[in-house]
Amino acid sequence: MKKWIALLSAILMMAMLGACAAPAAPAATEAPAATEAATEAPAATPEPTAAPLEAAEVQLFIAASLEGAFKEIIPLYNAAQPNVKITYKADSSGTLLTQVQEGFACDVFFSAAVSQIKTLEEEGYMIAGSRVDLLANKLALITLKGSGTAVTGFADLAKAKSIALADGSVPAGKYTRQLLIGLGILDGAKEAKDYTTADVSAALGGVEINECSNVSKVKEAVKEGSNEVGTVYYSDAYSVKDDVDILEVADTKLTGDIIYPVCRVNNAEATAAETAAADDFIAFLQTDAVKAIFEKFMFIINK
Repeated sequence: MKKWIALLSAILMMAMLGACAAPAAPAATEAPAATEAATEAPAATPEPTAAPLEAAEVQLFIAASLEGAFKEIIPLYNAAQPNVKITYKADSSGTLLTQVQEGFACDVFFSAAVSQIKTLEEEGYMIAGSRVDLLANKLALITLKGSGTAVTGFADLAKAKSIALADGSVPAGKYTRQLLIGLGILDGAKEAKDYTTADVSAALGGVEINECSNVSKVKEAVKEGSNEVGTVYYSDAYSVKDDVDILEVADTKLTGDIIYPVCRVNNAEATAAETAAADDFIAFLQTDAVKAIFEKFMFIINK
């Protein structure tokens, strides 16, 4: 009996010491209000398989701003899984959503906004429970180095001779319109995405606007000097930092949180091997090695 009492006393003493040694959790900070709410991350991050997968092809749809990162991510995945071919399309999230709705084969969808993923879920395209809000970004205003622009930030965009701007169906275009509502330049009488390019031009005093179908085209228009300024993601601006100056990075209080969710999409044409490969690829995207690539391209890991 004395042995049992001594043993229990020792266990209790170890538990008390462990509790004292445990570090206190950092204080939570209040997140800025978001126009599109993010969902909670999964309780446990899935691990990609170490064993070789069967031969398969995964159809990947990615927001245009992610293309640079995926040019490094896909070869890294193929080094681990040489039997899996990743075929990707990079375009505006709105265009990619339309293609899924039109019946294009897609296994994994990585959006630059929450709204497209919500639509996939509401219309039954998303595989339940597969969404991961993996990345975040910020909106930036850029100009070609040496452009001599009078524009110093978003508030005086009306001083620009021309602006490259994604249309409202493109997340970067929608976030820009949301920011202009926050600054009082647009009146806020309708949803940000519903303001046309003509509406934005009129609100800025008639400035010439080059409407672009995705954010990469905005970046190229400014980099080539076709337009004086343009609104892109910070990660896009950083990718051409030798050619452009960043005039301002927007506060998320004006744009709302810019979240990049990824999910699995129901693909009736996929084989069992392709379904397994798509699941494995999403797990791979959540590994530390891939997160390091995203950070290299100046994306924010959403925690």
